[in-house]
Amino acid sequence: MSLSSQHVLVTGGAGFIGSHLTERLLADGADVTIVDDLSNGDRDRIPDGADFLEADLTDPDALDGQLADIDLVFHLAASKHVDTDRPHGQFDDNTRMTRNILEAMADAGVTEIAYTSSSTVYGEAPRPTPEDYAPLEPISAYGASKLADEGLLSARAHSHDLTVWNFRFANVVGPRLRGAVIPDFIEKLLDDPERLTILGNGRQEKSYLHIEDCLDAMLHVVDNADDAMNTYNLGTRTTTSVDRIAAIVADELGVDPEHEYTGGERGWTGDVPKMRLSIEKLAALGWEPRYSSDEAVRQSTRELIDELR
Repeated sequence: MSLSSQHVLVTGGAGFIGSHLTERLLADGADVTIVDDLSNGDRDRIPDGADFLEADLTDPDALDGQLADIDLVFHLAASKHVDTDRPHGQFDDNTRMTRNILEAMADAGVTEIAYTSSSTVYGEAPRPTPEDYAPLEPISAYGASKLADEGLLSARAHSHDLTVWNFRFANVVGPRLRGAVIPDFIEKLLDDPERLTILGNGRQEKSYLHIEDCLDAMLHVVDNADDAMNTYNLGTRTTTSVDRIAAIVADELGVDPEHEYTGGERGWTGDVPKMRLSIEKLAALGWEPRYSSDEAVRQSTRELIDELR
């Protein structure tokens, strides 16, 4: 599939991944319309050349008349905080958005959607975790909402003329990332280079995927997978501990702080302390990440220091 002549709708396109995806699609020659309520996104991130609709996708009328000439939807919009203090509301919001998008697509005759799910659908699973691992037992409302959304998409794909590309992400990092461990450490050490507070015990260990690798993988899957429901893990073959991230950030900043830990194996309620996804299915489709997990962390640290300093 060539996206150069396609009109693509990107929900959440003012966010971290969405803004990078929009830039890539525009560079590839696609027409792009962003829909975002700016609760997680930033208007300044909206690239020149993209059309923008500010709308709340939990409203069933938000997309009335907006999909008439859309060829493909990338659905990235979501309430993303794993440790939210309103878990039931978060679940309702995320599943309502996906349901409303599917209804609007059906009304407009749009038959292709790429969905950004999450490794959190697996819960605490053996590593590396393949796409066919079961049972799926998420431990956060966020993970539960992503799994429910996958169910909605699968049901529609297998009962109607709909093609779904479903991406289960590792931790995606890179420029514009906020509210995550790398920018958190950078901001703390810029404020106080002598001391760094680390959530949990520092031994949490996960796979980190650079945003450029993430975009390459997403577009490769859309271009090469053609089942009704195409579910792929997106990640790296390696992992990085929180302590290792702290060391990389300190090294790049040229500081040597004392570490203070909040304790426990989890950084917050609902945190999966260890995660590594199997990417064998993705490799069989012909794609491998450019950066290892450590390399993605270091590259992102350099990029974010330039933004945050």
